[in-house]
Amino acid sequence: MTTTSRPAQGGQGPSGQSPTGQSPTGQRQNGRRPAGTGKHPRATGAAARAPWLLLAPFLILFILTFILPIFVAILSSFTKVTRSGLFGEAGVKSEFAGFSNYAQALADGSFVASIGRMLLFGIVQVPVMIALCTVLALMLESASAKWPGFFRAAYFLPYGVPGVIATILWSFLYVPGLSPLIDVAGLVGLKPDFLGADTVLWSIANIVTWSYTGYNMLIIVAQLKAIPGELYEAAKVDGASTWRVARSIQLPLIRPALVLTTVFSIIGTLQLFSEAQVLKTVAPAIDSQYTPNLSAYTTAFAYNDYNVAAAQAVLIALAAFTLSFAFLKFTNRKSS
Repeated sequence: MTTTSRPAQGGQGPSGQSPTGQSPTGQRQNGRRPAGTGKHPRATGAAARAPWLLLAPFLILFILTFILPIFVAILSSFTKVTRSGLFGEAGVKSEFAGFSNYAQALADGSFVASIGRMLLFGIVQVPVMIALCTVLALMLESASAKWPGFFRAAYFLPYGVPGVIATILWSFLYVPGLSPLIDVAGLVGLKPDFLGADTVLWSIANIVTWSYTGYNMLIIVAQLKAIPGELYEAAKVDGASTWRVARSIQLPLIRPALVLTTVFSIIGTLQLFSEAQVLKTVAPAIDSQYTPNLSAYTTAFAYNDYNVAAAQAVLIALAAFTLSFAFLKFTNRKSS
């Protein structure tokens, strides 16, 4: 008995295809999407705007608190304000001053001396601090370290103390009659003068080192934790000592962290302010222009010369940029 195959319902073939080659759902089997099923233009535009909407609060704050003050400071550094009358009651006139404010700032011997003083400070303090935080990080990440979490927190704790409070705390250890360190040193015939003209700079360096070593140490620790464990296992199989592992594996691989912390320290050196400002009350060797930032602050708020102070601030920023750029060029050339 013969049977005849019944045509598929709706004109479809045995495989469910229509004569036009489309499936019942309206999609071609070759994977192409039929016309009219693409994304709507409005959806595409909303997706493109979404990142900018999320970034808008940050960008607004960044422009208002960072970009705009820099622009105003640069503009003010090229402006000269002239006041008529004894108290300026006859009017105030602003005019373009060219580079006269910069010439006046550079002619100030105290301001130039403050920059030289901070360069000496950075040449000594920055390498000491970077070496100290590197040693602490390597010790905490060694296999034989005990309670590394506790010591990481203990070393980082000074960074949580504000600079003004830290300076006040250390001033009690520097002032004669209050300092137990001076009293103990007197028992063995020593008379240290932590606030003298030749030593107060290094007393400030001690405060800065105490405050920021733990912070820089955590940056290096984070870089150490990113080193693959296979390298340590291979070194252990080869019989490498702890010193050899540190010298041949850890130090080369934490170089980016060392460069980053050094650049931060160079910039922070020229921004030194609160330590000198607080110690000025107990240290006669610290004047009102001891550091570049303190000099700009005094020029603005003691001498009411905001335009010259703006020029000093721009010069400080240029000095920080130049030193950081020179250090980065030096490290890149050395690595290549």
